[in-house]
Amino acid sequence: LAEESADSAYHSHGSSLEEEAAERMDDEEQERLLSYWQSVGRGHQVDVPRDMAEPIQQLTRNNNPQERQTIPFTLIQRKEKLGDLLYEKRHYGKAKWACIKMKEKQYEQSICLGFMKLMRYICEQNSSGLYLGITVPIVTIVHTNEAQSAMTQAVTVAYYLPEVLQDQPPHPFDSDIIIEEWPATIVYSRSFRGITNEDSIMREINLLAAILESPELCLRDTFIIAGYTNPAAANRHNEIWFLQRP
Repeated sequence: LAEESADSAYHSHGSSLEEEAAERMDDEEQERLLSYWQSVGRGHQVDVPRDMAEPIQQLTRNNNPQERQTIPFTLIQRKEKLGDLLYEKRHYGKAKWACIKMKEKQYEQSICLGFMKLMRYICEQNSSGLYLGITVPIVTIVHTNEAQSAMTQAVTVAYYLPEVLQDQPPHPFDSDIIIEEWPATIVYSRSFRGITNEDSIMREINLLAAILESPELCLRDTFIIAGYTNPAAANRHNEIWFLQRP
């Protein structure tokens, strides 16, 4: 009996040590990720608060390509020239999105702060108390003047709700996040890489406008930046979307 109780004590002590070690590694990972995001944030003049540590860790752990759900669309046309893809014409169906309006001094600040708020919503800060899952791309609606020569400060950062949540989206705890239903839309999409700021976005808008056969069919002052990698990534995969007039 003495041997059994000693054995049991050893195993329970051993398991508690393992748990402590796992917790310590967990905390270290959280600190490392938070520190990385804070350094990236400083580059965009954005303060990443300590309460983002858990959502950042949760999102990082679940950010495997096989875990992500791509927003469904129907490909209508691919326009190529000498083997290079110029743009795609796509149809996106009616769907619900979690949206937040931002109006920081710089575009990068708006998307970073908006994305952090959406991360909290995705990572259990919602009425279901569950991790909702990543969908890609995260999109940002931007506006320009009629001449397409400058962007306005107001943007909307939006997260497509996974298919299983489309009928009954969990309610956000953050009152700034609004669930909106967007109508079915025809989109002209062109891919580009790198950072997204006022200059790069205006360049991509002008580039796609020059390539399209009939740019007048699209809205002239409203565009979407679709991001397939998080704002902390250095070499991002992005798309510029022109929206066909209803």
